[in-house]
Amino acid sequence: MLGLMERDFSGAAITYVPTATQLGYAAGLLLLVPLGDLLERKRLIVTQCIALSVALALVALAPTGGTVLAASLLVGLLASVAQQIVPLAANLAPEEKRGAVVGTVMAGLLCGILLSRTLAGFVGGAFGWRAMFWLAVPLALMTAGLMAWQLPRSHPHRGGPDHQGLGYLGLMASLRDLWREFPALRLATLTQCTQFGVFSVFWTILALHLQEPRFGLGSQVAGLFGVLGAAGVLAAPIAGRIADRRGPHPVIVAASAMTLVSWLVFGFWTSIVGLIVGVLLLDFAIQASQISNQSIIYALRPEARSRINTVYMASMFLAGAASSGAATVVWHGWGWTGVTVLGAGIAALGLGLQTLRAKR
Repeated sequence: MLGLMERDFSGAAITYVPTATQLGYAAGLLLLVPLGDLLERKRLIVTQCIALSVALALVALAPTGGTVLAASLLVGLLASVAQQIVPLAANLAPEEKRGAVVGTVMAGLLCGILLSRTLAGFVGGAFGWRAMFWLAVPLALMTAGLMAWQLPRSHPHRGGPDHQGLGYLGLMASLRDLWREFPALRLATLTQCTQFGVFSVFWTILALHLQEPRFGLGSQVAGLFGVLGAAGVLAAPIAGRIADRRGPHPVIVAASAMTLVSWLVFGFWTSIVGLIVGVLLLDFAIQASQISNQSIIYALRPEARSRINTVYMASMFLAGAASSGAATVVWHGWGWTGVTVLGAGIAALGLGLQTLRAKR
């Protein structure tokens, strides 16, 4: 809907809505998700969904580009509720099936991310971008009701060596200790930062690229690419099962290489067909890498899964926000060619990290 929003507000600030939302999401991961190790998760999830509905209404009502950016930051903050659900699923799953269970949950999450683009493209094109945010308000409230009805009550782990007597500030301070303690967490986080970075680069610029004169396509077509990207949903349970049986590292290396290939396709195959092939490769690879890295980090310390998820996901979305911002700057300066160079460079960095791990 970014192109539609640009028509309503003058100035370039509105193009930073994806960046603001991702920064808000990263803040939510950092400030709210660790509470899952301290508080009862079901109540936390329901409360956050209700608050999210209010934030979505604020975007729909926003009179200026600046207020859209501020409200988008709040939407991102509260949408981090999804990352309260993933560690809960990992806690409920038996150890030998954890990768498959997390893969199933993440498949649903990716499906929502990508098909929401399709829905938003059609609703925005037919009724305006504000209508999509108004539609999202009851969806958030329905989610709150579904979670209140279906989720079991959870009890935070209290027996871990780093959990005794922790309050909120102690919980936050322990994030740094977890980062220092686990090299596997650092590698998984940095690798997925590059993967989500290129994901953000592509989806931030796609609608603007399709509106160029050589294509002349609107928001509905940009939204249809979400349907194609949803093919990556198939990668989630498959990658989870492979990680359970053979270990996650081969999947991560293959996925990193596939991500780089997707950006080479975007750069050298500059037709709609090239975009279609590239997005299929990109979303499949990123989802496979995501599930495999999560199977690594969730095995590190069960009583700290929410905080480990915070370190991992907050870093990932900060990288996504930075990549979205960089993509916007590159787009205005060098167009699609510059964007593909940026994407390929970030993807090559991720593959290099995994190559260094393999050599060691």
